[in-house]
Amino acid sequence: MQTSVANEADRGVRYAILAVLVVGFRRRDPGAVFNAVVSIAATYLPGAVERRYDVTFKPWQRTYLSTAMLTHAVGMLGPYDDIWWWDHVTHTHSATILGGVTFAAARRRGRDPRLWVVAIVACAGVLWEIAEYGIHATANRLGLEPILVSYGTADTFFDLVFDIIGALVVVVIGDSLLGNLISTDENPPSAPDSQP
Repeated sequence: MQTSVANEADRGVRYAILAVLVVGFRRRDPGAVFNAVVSIAATYLPGAVERRYDVTFKPWQRTYLSTAMLTHAVGMLGPYDDIWWWDHVTHTHSATILGGVTFAAARRRGRDPRLWVVAIVACAGVLWEIAEYGIHATANRLGLEPILVSYGTADTFFDLVFDIIGALVVVVIGDSLLGNLISTDENPPSAPDSQP
């Protein structure tokens, strides 16, 4: 159950993403609109996961996920183009979320999550970059405004580097920060085994 402060934080982040949606409509920017809609939807994921998997997120974990969605949505309004480090922050932030999900899932199954976290985040990063390039190239060929933008090979390289940094952060601090998502009555947290 969420505290009222956590509820207000979630609501505030959703309103901020809604503001991005409105600005995107006003600018006639389909990338900002699409990404704001996806971001708002993603802020509801913790509640769905709690109902489905019998876990309870801590308020800071909900806020962490929501702020990742907010920084991505805001980035579509210009910071991705104008602030050199914005993309690095959003990739690291998103990678820690995917890495955290992978970490908790592996631990709940009694597996050592380290290899899984790095492998899943790296593979997802590569797939994201391929999708980003494909969407951008297709939109350009059709004369449409792309909803995702590819900035070239150097950008792709650094995106993947920061994805791996996010994965390594989770590997190092996952046990101390994700215990509430790992333990269940049937499967208490245990020491890592050597199985990938």
